[in-house]
Amino acid sequence: MKVLTQQGDTLDLVCWRYFNTTAGITEEVLSLNPHIDQNTPFIPHGTAVELPQYHAPIKPTIHLWD
Repeated sequence: MKVLTQQGDTLDLVCWRYFNTTAGITEEVLSLNPHIDQNTPFIPHGTAVELPQYHAPIKPTIHLWD
């Protein structure tokens, strides 16, 4: 999936916006997008960023009465 960055976006912020996490996914997004400059924290507005298919791990439900 390709998304366009907004003004002031960082790679972590893009990952958080679409995946609700940055743990482990930021490196994968960076490897898919070699055109992103790693020397500056902000990605230029309107840059296309390729995102991987990501499925959040399912956490077991904990019941207080168990």
